[in-house]
Amino acid sequence: MKLLVLGGTKNLGRHVVEAALASGHDVTLFNRGQTNPELFPSVRHLVGERAAPDVLARGEWDGVIDMSGLLVRDVSLSASILRDRCGFYTFMSSIAVYASKITPGMTEYADLLPWPDGAPEDHFTMDLYGPSKVRCESLLTATFGHRTAAVRSGFVVGPYNPDFGNWGWALAHGLPMECAARPDQPIQYIDARDLAGFLLHLTVEGLSGPYNAVGPTHTMTDLADAWRSAVPTPPPVDWHPTEDRFHLPHNGTNDGTFQLTNTRALHAGLNLRPVVETARDYIAWVHDGNVPPAAPH
Repeated sequence: MKLLVLGGTKNLGRHVVEAALASGHDVTLFNRGQTNPELFPSVRHLVGERAAPDVLARGEWDGVIDMSGLLVRDVSLSASILRDRCGFYTFMSSIAVYASKITPGMTEYADLLPWPDGAPEDHFTMDLYGPSKVRCESLLTATFGHRTAAVRSGFVVGPYNPDFGNWGWALAHGLPMECAARPDQPIQYIDARDLAGFLLHLTVEGLSGPYNAVGPTHTMTDLADAWRSAVPTPPPVDWHPTEDRFHLPHNGTNDGTFQLTNTRALHAGLNLRPVVETARDYIAWVHDGNVPPAAPH
C-alpha cells in the first residue's frame, strides 16, 4: 500500500514507520522536518506545518496514519485535503477521551468528554487534551465515515518512548525502581511495537471505529514485580521517591481510566507481548547506550 504517516520520526511514530517498511509498504512522511530528520532516508519526506498542509494536496495514498493530530483546527485542515486523496484514515487518539475517570470496564462506547463552550480549536492547553481528541475523532468520522479508525491508548512503553523509561533505566543500572503511585494503583499500558502494528493493521485492513488499544490491567505492585523479574538480581521498589513520574492521584479518582475493556481491539487483531518481554527489551535498549526520552509534559 501507499501509506502517508503524519509525524513518524519520534517515539511511537518511528515504530509505525519501521513496521510499515518491514511489511513492504510505500511510505511517505509529512512533518516539520525538525525531529530526527535523518531517519528513514529511503522514504519520501514532505516538509510542512499541520497548520498549513497544502503540500498534501499533491499526492494520493491508500491509507493515512495520523500520529501528530492534536489541535482540532490542524486535524480539520488535513482531513479536508485528504478526504478524496486517501482510502482510509487512522487517528492516534487517547484514553483521555472518556467522561468518567472512575468507572471500571468502560468500552469504546462509554460517554466521552464534551467540548467546552468557547474553547479555542487552534491553541493547546492540557485541560483541552481529552476534549480535543474527542472533537478530532468526531470531525474525522464526519469527513471519512466508515473510512476512519480512532485508536485510544494511554501509557506507551518501549524503546524511544518515555513512559516507564525510569524503570528501564533503573533496572539496567541496578538502581531502585521509583514509583510514586500507590502500590494497588490499577494500571494499563501497551508496548509501542504492539501499538504500531495495530495501527498499521487497522489501516491496511480498513477496520473502522474506536478501539481501546491497551493491555490488561495490573496493579503497580504486580507490574513492578514483572519488570523486576527481567533481571537476575532485582533492585527494590522505592514507593516514596522525591519525583513523581506517573502523576496519578492516590485517592482513586483516575482508577477507571486504567481499567478499560480492550475486547474490541483484541478481536480486531491487537496482539500483546508479555510484560517481561517489554521490560527485557527496554533494559537491553538502555544497555545499548540509549537514554529514555523525557516526558512531553
